[in-house]
Parts: sequence; structure tokens; C-alpha cells
Amino acid sequence: MSDQIEELEGSELGTKDFWETSYTREIQNYRDHGDVGEVWFDEDSQNRIITWIARQENEIKANDPIIDLGCGNGMMLIELAREGYTDLTGIDYSPKAIELSKAICQDQDLNITYKVADLMSESEVAALGKFKVVHDKGTYDAISLHPEDSKTMRTSYIANVHRMLRDDGLFILTSCNWTECELVKSFSGFFQLRTVIPTPTFKFGGKVGSVVTSIVFVKA
Repeated sequence: MSDQIEELEGSELGTKDFWETSYTREIQNYRDHGDVGEVWFDEDSQNRIITWIARQENEIKANDPIIDLGCGNGMMLIELAREGYTDLTGIDYSPKAIELSKAICQDQDLNITYKVADLMSESEVAALGKFKVVHDKGTYDAISLHPEDSKTMRTSYIANVHRMLRDDGLFILTSCNWTECELVKSFSGFFQLRTVIPTPTFKFGGKVGSVVTSIVFVKA
């Protein structure tokens, strides 16, 4: 089904060098000014996800394992820790991102596991274990923007997320590049739609759309 999806145009946002440079700068800003850096897709988007997770209290327990893919500065997990979730892991393929997230976490005196890991590596993903909740805000987007072979990378990503999700798990994905319809089509075969988390909409030319899409999948 994914061959029906038109690939996005490549961008430096899809390269590791871009993120290493970006997080090197953010580490310096944090050391100099205590600035944790930007929250991808803004704090409202992050808070919507956390609120949705908290409302699933009959299904998602405080000690269930939760992983954030492409965690960046780690703020999503820090907020989840403040909400009482205790088994939290963040991964990023940028060592500088992990350096920053560990520094912020340590200063906040929280217990969160951060690791450098490549979502394209089946062995590295297998070593992480299985999770009740797999969360991604922007990482699938970045992979989709890889300048060289985004289709192959997207395919590897989908298979590897499927491997790390427990059979009863929930995969929460937020994207600004793909519509709900495109995401459901791309992930079909591995995942099926559970629900869509409402996001702000706009109206243009008589059509209603969203700036971001937040979607919850379960294993197919």
C-alpha cells in the first residue's frame, strides 16, 4: 500500500548532520542560559498527547514502559515523569540530543533512561525491548525527508516500530507532513487506526484541514 504514497522532497531536516549541529547549539544555549530549546510542534501539541495518555488510565498504567522516538531535548518524557509515569525511555540517533536530554533530566532530578539508538537498525531496536506506548512527534516526518532513500527508510521505521510495540500496545504518532489518510495507508499491514487525537483545524478555500495530525495506532 505504501507505494501509493508520493514521497516528500528531501531536506536537510532528514540528515543526522543537521540535528547534530542543531543540538550542539542547543547544548550551549542550555549551559549558558538554561534554555531547554524548542518543543517540536509547540507545547500545545505535546500537552494534547500527554492529556490523551492520562485519560487512558484503565489501559495505560503509571508503570507501563513508554518510549519516545527521536526524543530530542527529552521534554516530552520530562512532562510524563511529572505526571507520574515511571518507566520512561527516550532514544535519538543524535548523540548531542541525548547529551542535552540527559543534562536537563539530571538538573530536574528525574529518573528517565536516554539512549543513542538508530531506528533504522533492527538489532538496536530489538535491544530496546517491548513497550506499551511508543510515541513519535516529528521523527517519522524527519525520516520522510531524508534526501536519499526516504521510502526504504520509512519502510524500515514502520517494521521496527511494530517490533518494539507490545501486542496490546499503542503507537502515538504526530506529523505535520502527512495527512491522516496518508498515514493510515502507509502503516497498513502493520498497524490499524485506533483513534485520532483532535488538533486545531483551519478552513481554506471551503476545505477544513489541520496543521498537524496526531493519530493512535494498534497492531494489525
